[in-house]
Amino acid sequence: MQPLEQEIKELIISSLSLEDLRPEDIDAAAPLFVEGLGLDSIDALELGMALQKRYGVRLSPDSQETRRHFASVQALAAFVASGPPPA
Repeated sequence: MQPLEQEIKELIISSLSLEDLRPEDIDAAAPLFVEGLGLDSIDALELGMALQKRYGVRLSPDSQETRRHFASVQALAAFVASGPPPA
């Protein structure tokens, strides 16, 4: 497991209060919403705020690109690894 993916899994669990899950229970390639982890739009907002706070990334709630970033833990890790956009 990639270290950044592990961190993001831990962030998902802590920021969304999913205490019944462990990082190894989350498939990094599985969808985060609907049939995958089952997150909803409120979860996305909370997770987005946690990602912004921890990694300094900027997310636009209406952007198709943001939806792609939230597709899976792997997609989030790739987005975070690319760094925050220039100010």
